[in-house]
Amino acid sequence: MAIYHFHVTQIKRSAGQSAIASAAYRSGEKLYSEYYGETSDYSHKKGVICSEIFLPPHAPSEYADRQTLWNALEQVERNKDAQLAYSFDIALQNEFSLEENIALARQFVSEQLVSRGMIADFAIHMPDKEIQNPHFHVLCPIRPLKENGKWGYKQHRVYHLDENGNRILDENGKATFDAVPTTDWGSPERLESWRAAWAALCNAKFEEKGFDCRIDHRSYERQGIDQIPTVHEGPAVRQMVAKGIPTDKGDLNRWVRSTNAAIRSLRKKIATLLDWLKDVRQELSQPQQPNLGELLGDYIAMRNAGAWSRKAKLGNLKQFAEAHNYIMENKLFTVEALEERVADLNGQVSVLKTELDASNKSQKELKDLLQQAENYARLKPIFDEMNGIRWNGQREKYRQEHESELRQFYMTRRKLTDAFTPDGKLPISAWRREMERLAREHEAAYAKYKPLRDDLTKLLQVRHHVNVALEQRGQPVTTQQKKVEKGER
Repeated sequence: MAIYHFHVTQIKRSAGQSAIASAAYRSGEKLYSEYYGETSDYSHKKGVICSEIFLPPHAPSEYADRQTLWNALEQVERNKDAQLAYSFDIALQNEFSLEENIALARQFVSEQLVSRGMIADFAIHMPDKEIQNPHFHVLCPIRPLKENGKWGYKQHRVYHLDENGNRILDENGKATFDAVPTTDWGSPERLESWRAAWAALCNAKFEEKGFDCRIDHRSYERQGIDQIPTVHEGPAVRQMVAKGIPTDKGDLNRWVRSTNAAIRSLRKKIATLLDWLKDVRQELSQPQQPNLGELLGDYIAMRNAGAWSRKAKLGNLKQFAEAHNYIMENKLFTVEALEERVADLNGQVSVLKTELDASNKSQKELKDLLQQAENYARLKPIFDEMNGIRWNGQREKYRQEHESELRQFYMTRRKLTDAFTPDGKLPISAWRREMERLAREHEAAYAKYKPLRDDLTKLLQVRHHVNVALEQRGQPVTTQQKKVEKGER
């Protein structure tokens, strides 16, 4: 099945990341970082089909070497919280051959990235035990190259000026300004154009090969698809799920899929009823036409006329009683009343979807906070032990030995900055109580599904009985009605 996944993030030191380590992982190589003084070895990584570096015409030829390129970038980025590179993660299509996928990916990189002056470090990963879906990665330095091949500025200052053209000063006597990016690579508009371009390339290939499937770069909401999105699991989570090990992301995605299936079922029934009401509205709305109760009576009389046993007649009578009681209890005597009932149920489904969407979003946020808190508790002893070492040489040696854990600790601490209470603690108990409350809310919202489903089932039963009675009275049901009716039964 055609899938669309196009995710762009930033590789940045503030998140404890390294451009060299990121490039090594994506290319499956062993690379040395001069900035950190460490080696990242992914030479035994499986599933890396090919990797190469695309250079714009003005880039130095030595940047075709991966280690040279990323060390040059790391050296020019002096800020300890520097943003280093854009990281693209894009799904390939199982409907295409390996050669076709590689050609499409290269075309996208050349036309959309390199043509804009971007250096692109490109690698394709294909399925194996670790990689479930074929995809390709692209790393692009955020800092642009000047025409002379030297690194340029990522942004420039635009000073605020008064009516006389003089710079406006702040309370400290310094000129105020806006930091304006020198490229549009990080703008929402450029990301949107890249996402659309990849979808267009794939869809053109689907059409060329005569396939009906298509992909869409827009979100479910923008496409008008009534569905809650799942969260990206990644290979580690998928491996744990395959082994039966519970994970937060896996549990959340199972809940999302179950909820989406329930909502799809409700929407399908509502759509069927709305189509039917549109078809029979003219017949049932005429003054000389019988009301719904009379039509139900005709249906049961017809059924009993052909019934041979008392048990069958009792069964028919039970069906009539259930359907008749339903329309009487809900005062569904006319087509208008039926339409209002279906519209009301449709509105209730929309409210249910909104409630479940909100619950899903809140649970994602809390699960992330709890995961970060777990990482913080695990890594803080390493940070404390380093700070407890009095001798500079020993402390530096310890820091180098635990560089990866310490970078992750700093990243986690930054993410939790706003969550710490005045006494320096994290409100973990409060987060867990909130998770339990959200779980109860979800159960309450999901419990509304059954009565909605039962109501729709009864409405579909009424529809069937009315259709049969109309045919018996010599008012044939439309072909579309028969088709839908046959499909329902």
